[in-house]
Amino acid sequence: RIPGRSCRYKSEEPAESQKRKFREAKRTGMYIGVDLLWVRPGICGGTESFIRNLLNGLAKYDTENHYILFVAQDNADTFQHYEKCSHMHLERCPVNCARQPKRILWENLHLDTYAKKAGVDVMFIPVYSKPRTRGSIPYAAVIHDLQALHYPQYFSKARRMFLHYAWKYTCRSARKVVTISDYCKEDLIRHYPKVREKVKTIYNPIITEGKTCDFAPLAEKYGIRTDEYFYCVSSLLPHKNIETVLKVLSVWAGNEKLVLSGVGQNSGEMNTILQKYGIEDSVVLTGFVSDAERDSLYENCRLFLFPSVFEGFGMPPIEAMRKGKRVVMTRESCREEVTRGKAVYVQDPYSVVDWVKQMNYALTQPETMEEFPEYSLGNITRQYIALWKACKEG
Repeated sequence: RIPGRSCRYKSEEPAESQKRKFREAKRTGMYIGVDLLWVRPGICGGTESFIRNLLNGLAKYDTENHYILFVAQDNADTFQHYEKCSHMHLERCPVNCARQPKRILWENLHLDTYAKKAGVDVMFIPVYSKPRTRGSIPYAAVIHDLQALHYPQYFSKARRMFLHYAWKYTCRSARKVVTISDYCKEDLIRHYPKVREKVKTIYNPIITEGKTCDFAPLAEKYGIRTDEYFYCVSSLLPHKNIETVLKVLSVWAGNEKLVLSGVGQNSGEMNTILQKYGIEDSVVLTGFVSDAERDSLYENCRLFLFPSVFEGFGMPPIEAMRKGKRVVMTRESCREEVTRGKAVYVQDPYSVVDWVKQMNYALTQPETMEEFPEYSLGNITRQYIALWKACKEG
């Protein structure tokens, strides 16, 4: 969704007519290419949220530059609304995002050529995998984290080899590299020292101003009540540390349920864990929820819990605190940096005793809406615009 005041709307015209007008428009700013071929809608998690938030910011706040969005055949419709902005155009590429090996091959063989034909001044790759290029267009890329170095067990040998190659090539050949926290920046420099002079931290933009949905249908659907459940957004990956919170719930003296978004309702692994701790009736698995549903679940929970021990950034605690909720979480990786010390932190992320102690302490604290202006859409958008200008100038 793009707010009306964020775009210079066109009339409804055939796509070819819109494309011609975009190319013939007076060139008053840079032409920025954005690689969106990798976006698998609803699958890419935080990286997808990041780029969609940023695109909303570019639509709303950038009145000077033009954007060519390189999209795949099977994700183009999810970005089509940006063509209502006269400074944005979709370049539909003959490749599917769902077919990853072929998509990666196509990017490396053809994306740079497409960018040149489109007259791109700076090419932006919102993920780690900068394609092979011939040097005439400067590239900026984002490396969100080095998870495969810290948790190699998550990845096949072939995948690890590809990631190591992609990170190294991106650090060497991109003119500018962005990381999403100082923790990630230091981690990247530690493993790829030559990136030091070109790397910059730009935090993720976080949007929490949208409409929330009515809580009543959610309450009925999930069997919950306002202020009588804890909320958590997580997957089952080991570094998310969700089992510790389940252990906490099994010994918790209160009657609160745990509502967990991000784990499928039919997850056999999760059901096995719930049976192990005898808490099948105390945990609600929502599966995927919309942003409006998620925000409503934030607003009505008693505490938001975030047990993860490794993140490149991690948006949910910020979103929850912006909604005025008390957050209990770990200090690991970038967690305290990103939350600015405003949450309640456990010292030992795996200690049930520590979690219970800090949750009880959090319940004595007032609910306060934290603003976090450093993550505002306008602020982050302006930093990226400055980055691309510096990228073009060398």
